[in-house]
Parts: sequence; structure tokens; C-alpha cells
Amino acid sequence: MKIIFAGTPHFAACALQALLDQHADIVAVLTQPDRPSGRGMQLKSSPVKQLAEQHGLTVLQPTSLKDAAIQLQLADCRADVMVVAAYGLILPEAVLKIPRLGCLNIHASLLPRWRGAAPIQRAILAGDAQTGITIMQMDVGLDTGDMLLKKSCEITANDNAETLHDKLAMLGAAALTEVLVRLDQGGMSGVKQDDMLANYAAKLSKEEARLDWSLDAIQLERAVRGYNPFPGASAQIGDTPIRIWRASMRTDMAGEPGMILAVEKEALVVACGMGALALEILQRPNAKALPAAQFLQGFHLQAGDRFVRH
Repeated sequence: MKIIFAGTPHFAACALQALLDQHADIVAVLTQPDRPSGRGMQLKSSPVKQLAEQHGLTVLQPTSLKDAAIQLQLADCRADVMVVAAYGLILPEAVLKIPRLGCLNIHASLLPRWRGAAPIQRAILAGDAQTGITIMQMDVGLDTGDMLLKKSCEITANDNAETLHDKLAMLGAAALTEVLVRLDQGGMSGVKQDDMLANYAAKLSKEEARLDWSLDAIQLERAVRGYNPFPGASAQIGDTPIRIWRASMRTDMAGEPGMILAVEKEALVVACGMGALALEILQRPNAKALPAAQFLQGFHLQAGDRFVRH
């Protein structure tokens, strides 16, 4: 089959690599325009573009797919299917109809749970025991199309958004190749989603990642994992905002929310609405993330000091 691939970040590059490993006929690659990055704000290509160029693939970087010129260019590819993975642009109905077999999306949740922009993080924040990948036939709705294949994945107590992302990227790549083989051998029938079971995975914001110490320790521990690496859970003590990269729950300690209960060798223990949170890896502005013991060598804190929500 002739394939158009549309994707931008590492999650999508994993799927593109799987197609390349299968010697798929990729007639074009769509990805987001280069963006300024780093301290020098130099233009940087997406992971998908970098991989595509390494293999001599045709790369297209439109700012929108609503323009007739790009739609004509895609139609001229005469693709059998378009594969979409974390692309970042809305596909108009006209584009969805261009490939003979339509457009397939690799979505990082077990649909209809967690439709939307941040399904990986929302699954962790909600305390879901498992998540997974859904290969979906795209329609004009937001992740509402018929499901072709689902693969589940356990969310462990040690998973953060980065580790879970990496597991799902590999799972999604494998699921995609399975679906394409089955389509090539005669097709698949999709299963409609139950809209009554749908949840919306809203885009992440720095504001929501500011820890609210009145919440239970179990919620805050999930927040630290769910917001790692972006936007990073944070709290403030005095005038200093602190990023918190790893933490664990304590059920044997309690106190006024936000108050430091103990300064231990490997953790800073802070009271929550119920229980306490042991902060194990912390980071000051313009400094490296450090284990608690090293962090406290350069930033003195003691029991009785208090974090506030900045």
C-alpha cells in the first residue's frame, strides 16, 4: 500500500520507524513546520522530519491542511491510506477522504476513555490501572472514529508520563503494523465507540501543575508522575518556585497542609490534606534536578517551614 504519514514528535517517529523497518511504501510525510528551540532560538526540525530526511522521504510542512493547494498535492500522491500520529493539525473532511482507505490515527488511550490532547498524563492523574493504544479510523470528530484495534498496557506505580509515553509509542508502532497488514490482506471492520464512556483529556497547563497541598497525598503523588517531564509539578517556598520530579506517599505522617514535617536523608516530607508527600528529587530555577540530600546542601530547609501554592 502507498502510505502518507503525518506526525511530529518522538511518539510519531517511533511509528514511522516501524513502517520503515517493514519497507513500507511511504509516498509523503507531513509534519509541523520547524520551530525555534533552545537558548539560541534556532529553528529545529521535528523528530519525524529528521527521520524522514535520513531516509530520503518527501517531507511536507504546511501550516494548515485547509488550503486547496496542499489538498491537491496530497491527492496527487494517490495514497491508499494516511497514518496520523500526534501530528498537531486538524484534518479537514476533504483530507480525510483523499486516501482510498481513509486516515488511521494512533491514539494513546483505550478509547473512548481519554479523547483529546493529553491522554497519557490524564490516565496517570486519574489513577487508572491500565491504558493502551487504539488504532482508529478517523472522522471529523475529536477521536470519535471507529476502533480497528486496541492494545492494553499496565500503568505501574513507578510510571511517569515519560516512561509511559515510551511504552505506548512502541505498542502503537506494533499495533499500526498489525492493522496495515490486515488491511492489505482484505480489510477490517471497525467498532463504534460508546460516547457515554468518553472522557476528555484536556491539554496540560503550567497552572494546573502547581501543587495544591490541601489535596490528598495520593493525588499529589500522581500529579508529580503525571506532570513529569512536562509541565513539571511545582510548589513555592518563600519567593522560590521549586520543581518536584519524584515523590512518594507517606501514610504514617500528617500535619498542616504544605508544612515540612521532616527533613530526612533522602526526602523532604511535606504534609498534605491527607497523609504526606516525601519529595525525593527537586530543582531550583536555573539549577539541576537533584536528590533531596544534595538539594538541601544548597538550599536550607527545616521542619516547620511551609510550601505555598504559587
